[in-house]
Amino acid sequence: MTNLNWQTRAMLKGSAATFALTVAMLQGPVALAQETAGAAPAETIIVTGSRIARPNVDSSSPVSVVGAEEVELRAATNAEQFLRELPGAVPSIGSAVNNGNGGSSYVNLRGLGSNRNLVLLNGVRIVPTDLAARVDLNVIPLAVIERTDVLTGGATTTYGADAVAGVVNFVTKRDFAGVDLNVSNGITGRGDGHNFRVEATVGANFDDGRGNAVLSIGFQNTKPVYQGDRDFSQENISSYSGLAGGSSTAVPSVIAGYGGPLLQLTNDGGLAPFYEPYNFNPTNIFQTPFKRFNIYGAARYEVTDNVEVYTEALFSKNTVATIIAPGGSFTNSYLIPLSNPYLPVAVRDAFCAGAGIDAASCVAASLAAGPDDPNYTEVRSQVRRRFVESGTRDTEYATTMFNMKAGVRGNITDSLTFDVYGSYGESDKRNNNLGWGQNSLLQQALRASSADACHDTSNGCVPINLFGPAGSITPDMLGFVQKNDSGGIQKVTLATVSGAVSGELFTIPAARDGVGFALGGEYREYTARQVADSLSQIPGEVLGAGGADPNVYGTYNVKEVFGELIVPLVQDRPFFHDLTLEAGARYSDYSTAGTVFTWKLGAQWAPVESLRFRGNYQRGSRAPNIGELFQPQLVGLDNLAFDPCQNDEPVGDATLTAICIAQGAPAAQIGAINPPAAGQINITYGGNPDLDTETSDTWTVGVVIQPAAVPSLTVTLDYYNIIVNDAITAPTVGDVLDGCFVFNRDPASAECLSIRRNPFTGALDGSAADTPGVPLLTSNQGRLQTDGIDLSARWNGDIGFANLGLSFDGNWTNRSRFKASPGSINRECVGFYSINCGSIQPEFSFNQRTSLNFDSGITLSLLWRYISSVKYEPLQYQADLDAGGAPLDEFTKIGAASYFDLSARFEVNENLTVNLAMLNMFDKLPKVVGSDIGSTAYNSGNVYPSTYDPLGRRFQAGVRLRF
Repeated sequence: MTNLNWQTRAMLKGSAATFALTVAMLQGPVALAQETAGAAPAETIIVTGSRIARPNVDSSSPVSVVGAEEVELRAATNAEQFLRELPGAVPSIGSAVNNGNGGSSYVNLRGLGSNRNLVLLNGVRIVPTDLAARVDLNVIPLAVIERTDVLTGGATTTYGADAVAGVVNFVTKRDFAGVDLNVSNGITGRGDGHNFRVEATVGANFDDGRGNAVLSIGFQNTKPVYQGDRDFSQENISSYSGLAGGSSTAVPSVIAGYGGPLLQLTNDGGLAPFYEPYNFNPTNIFQTPFKRFNIYGAARYEVTDNVEVYTEALFSKNTVATIIAPGGSFTNSYLIPLSNPYLPVAVRDAFCAGAGIDAASCVAASLAAGPDDPNYTEVRSQVRRRFVESGTRDTEYATTMFNMKAGVRGNITDSLTFDVYGSYGESDKRNNNLGWGQNSLLQQALRASSADACHDTSNGCVPINLFGPAGSITPDMLGFVQKNDSGGIQKVTLATVSGAVSGELFTIPAARDGVGFALGGEYREYTARQVADSLSQIPGEVLGAGGADPNVYGTYNVKEVFGELIVPLVQDRPFFHDLTLEAGARYSDYSTAGTVFTWKLGAQWAPVESLRFRGNYQRGSRAPNIGELFQPQLVGLDNLAFDPCQNDEPVGDATLTAICIAQGAPAAQIGAINPPAAGQINITYGGNPDLDTETSDTWTVGVVIQPAAVPSLTVTLDYYNIIVNDAITAPTVGDVLDGCFVFNRDPASAECLSIRRNPFTGALDGSAADTPGVPLLTSNQGRLQTDGIDLSARWNGDIGFANLGLSFDGNWTNRSRFKASPGSINRECVGFYSINCGSIQPEFSFNQRTSLNFDSGITLSLLWRYISSVKYEPLQYQADLDAGGAPLDEFTKIGAASYFDLSARFEVNENLTVNLAMLNMFDKLPKVVGSDIGSTAYNSGNVYPSTYDPLGRRFQAGVRLRF
């Protein structure tokens, strides 16, 4: 490689699309990136957010770098775990999400949504895992990751759509030679949550260093942690009463929809007001079970002194399981013969009274021999019965993915380089539902006048007893209702062809570095399909699964050209140690959304070597993904504790009564509409083929201080401001309900008529086939805005007996606002939690690490993670009051939380290292706020388990062998 210039040497450390390029520092300041402990050493320079490969250039955009050592000290077992703990990030779907986990883990930078981040491997896109084009972080092979670069604040000009909130780039080890075997084992202080991980990496140089190849194989197995195994989550607690709560799909059965309030069977066959909700907490989980097998391989070879070919491949097969409480009949309504052999007299009489059947006719109907009997009568009602005899409802998500890349790069001239590559990936995610049950079979089993046979004997029908105590549903009964499992497949492909040239044009007389440029083009093609079995495609057919999973198919392609310039104007002059301008532009042509033009401008000014100011403005964009475009409208579930029409709220209020009836509630149910079962209601959501591109405006300004008087100290302070206009969003439940019941209160208004109630009970829950519920439909009417400050500081030095390393990374989020439509509330969610705010985004958060490195090869490190206090969203609190109630005061605030993680590393010899960690060393438990105060995915087990650690103290031990 004697003829390769420094530009190509730098490029050969990674692909041309790799936005974080490390080159040796010849002179000048240390890295301006916000390096986390264990990141690249101070003598490296991180060039971020640019395709221009050149030395001694610092990014105008702030970047955080998490090195392999930091991941090792955190004892992280997958990428999602350490990314969700970064200050300024908001926990997304991950291992702590059970009900709402679709088998994948995602990152959510700045709280703008997991679909507004771009995840890269060595600067190249990885095939997504779902219809929303999100990359599953479970596929990232941590064993070969050298560092993780996190650019927050937009990068669509450099990397294309989806990078509105930022980019996460996983950079693998380069030119690895030798063997690296890493084995770790972990367990909680309560003896559960066992986690085992083993990874082996082998690499070698060949042909006198002209080539290198590396292969890494890993396996991981993580066991579940049940909510019933933690004291604070054993009982389901109502956020509004503080009492034991739960689901009205219970045992004994609960009767609804007969014209009165909820009634529950008693042990003697009588009826009483609903008295014993089902506690579904114990069988739910705080940590989803996870298995992963992955293979990573990469190779490069110098064909000539100026040309190198390279390739990279990633394969992962992982399984995530979700476990929730047993199934049941839930809030579906059924036709039940009054002659059903298991029907108690008290329930029969209640059915007859609700249907207006006189006592004599009721008795005669109870004696009918079958449908041919003239006295045979059926009534429609809800019998909410939990199938406790069947065990839990389990869904297993098995994802198989591969991603391949091959390319060629090298020199064109001494000052001009090229890189051309192609990549292709496929992701195949299959889910299998066990123990759920089938609605039509349950209806068939209820139509019986004897215990021996159903009226319809097809399918081997067995009559079912929904009216008995626990144990009254026999295996044969369950075997019939649950005879068919359900499931589906999501398959996504991504093909990319990209090419770029970069180099230097000329040097401005007042500068020492030349003007750098990059110019290139890219073509990408996405396809995504969802194929469900016949049961899952029928609304409400799979008991407790919400709406249907229809077949979906979509595809689109995009053609792009891009260019960048870095222009050093003045360097090494008084008050102008460095003044550099940056510019970039990208033109994209989407087959679905048309053409988009994005651009950026940035500048850096260092009046002296120890002080640097930086700023960046970007006009970004995001085209709608396949799910947003092509997914049909579906009925699902979301949380709501109080329905404005429930109980006696409409009584005496003519306008409210008219609204409830206009929304589909039967007039006879006014005054007897039940609260949402288990705090959940039906919602209607789905794609919109008319969606357009959303646009973003991002600007950052910051300062980097590296005082000469304090060697190795670096301080960075950056302000960011991101606004997304014409945002592709859906309203929250609170937005829709407030639009009708607070701001409008007109029974004939579109806002009120859009809400559709159960035609039988008048509630917002029920079968997906007849209860659309609250519409949360996708449009381009949204607006998102967030701004805040990032502060990073680090220092290390010799203190005599050891080397001391100090690092601090903190974030202050000023605003995080969401406006669903021009007429909606501009909802603020920083420091708040509710059904509208999803995952918690605190106002302040920081990570502070203190490390002692001893000459004996021992390292002790303490990480302090801090989250500021948060409280219940004031707007939703007022809406709750208007609806008839509010959470208890003790559940409306979560105090500041501090977690301390202690790590120790022992270098036994040059080949063997032992790592020990005690996470959450003071066993801090999460604050209890009840189970129905927030969204289903993030408010679980009475707490917020994605934000506040529910597992408690954990121990991790690992051995690493290198030679």
